[in-house]
Amino acid sequence: MKLRSLFTYIALFVAGLTLTVSCTNPAANIKTDADTTSSSQGSVAATASLGFSAWPGWIPWQVTQDRGIFDTHKASVDLKWFDGYLESISTLAAQQITANSQTLNDTISSVSGGADQVVVLVNDNSTGNDKIIVREGINSIADLKGKKVAAEEGTVDHFLLLLGLEKAGLSSQDIQFVPLETGKASAAFVGGQVDAVGVFAPFTTQALKRPGSKELFSSKEFPGAIPDHLVVTRKFLTEHPEQVQALVDSWFATLDYIAANSDSAIAIMAKRAGVSVAQYKEYAEGTHIFSIEENLKAFLPGKDRTSLAFAAAEMSEFLTKVGLAKQKPDLSKLFDDRFIKAYAAKAKK
Repeated sequence: MKLRSLFTYIALFVAGLTLTVSCTNPAANIKTDADTTSSSQGSVAATASLGFSAWPGWIPWQVTQDRGIFDTHKASVDLKWFDGYLESISTLAAQQITANSQTLNDTISSVSGGADQVVVLVNDNSTGNDKIIVREGINSIADLKGKKVAAEEGTVDHFLLLLGLEKAGLSSQDIQFVPLETGKASAAFVGGQVDAVGVFAPFTTQALKRPGSKELFSSKEFPGAIPDHLVVTRKFLTEHPEQVQALVDSWFATLDYIAANSDSAIAIMAKRAGVSVAQYKEYAEGTHIFSIEENLKAFLPGKDRTSLAFAAAEMSEFLTKVGLAKQKPDLSKLFDDRFIKAYAAKAKK
C-alpha cells in the first residue's frame, strides 16, 4: 500500500491491464504555506494543501469538495489529487503540502526519516482489499514454503504476508521473497513468474485473471493491520489548529452526506477513481470507513491492533526488521486526538 498510487490507474487497467506512470510531478504546481499566507499585518489566510489519491477510504474528499462541505465548515483547502500515491508521501515529507491521506506504515517510515508529522484522524481500515493471491495447487499458508512470493518490499502487503506466515508458524526465511513494485508483482504473477503475490485493489482483480488462481488470505483476517489516516505536518498543526479542526469536521460531515445521499456520492467517487459505479462499490466493500466512535477508540492505548499506539509499535518493529527504518522512530507524539474529541463534543450538543 506504500504504492497504493497504482490504484489510481484503475481505468487504464480495466481498459487493457496497461499501467502508465505519469511523468508529471504534482509538487511543481502545489502551493506552499508561503504561497498561501498573506503578509499583510493582522491578516493571515491559512490554506491547507490536502493531498489524496485513489483509495476508497480517501476518495470521499472529492465529495467534500464537490458538495461545498469544506466551505460550510470554514475549511480553506487546496485539494490536491495525486496520480502517484508515493508522490503524495514525498511531497508531504518535503512540506510542499500540509496534509495528506496516507497509511500508518508510510507515516512511520517518513517519521523515521526525520519528517515531523501527526496523525489526527483515522479514515479507514483495509478489510479485504489487500490480499495474498496464489496459483493453482497452493491451498494453505503452509504450502507457501519454498515458493516464490512477490510483493512490494516494506509495504503493508509485505507486512500482511509476514503476518500470515507467522500465523502458520513460518517466517520470511521459509519462502523465496521476490521484491517487486506492486504493478510489476501482479504482472509477474499473471505471467507465471512467481507462485504467489501480495497486492491491493485493483491489482487483486488483475492477479486473479491467472487461470486457477485464488485468494489465500486477506487483510480481513487481520483487523487493524492496515489503517489509513489524515496526516498533517506538525508545523501546520501548531500554526493553524483551527484549520486542522475544520478538516476533521469536514470529513465527518462528508460521511454524513454520503450516508444520506449514497447514489450521488458514489457517482462522484467512481468518477474520481475512473471506474464504473459497480466497480467502485466492489472495491469499497473491502474498506471499512471509521465512525467518530471508532476513531475515539482507536486513539486509546491498547494491547491489540485496534489501538493505533499498539499498531504503530508493531509496524515500527517491522520496518526496522526489514531495513526500511534505520532505527525505531519516536512515536510518542505521532497521534493527536484532540480534534476528533472536539468534533465528538460538538456533535453531542
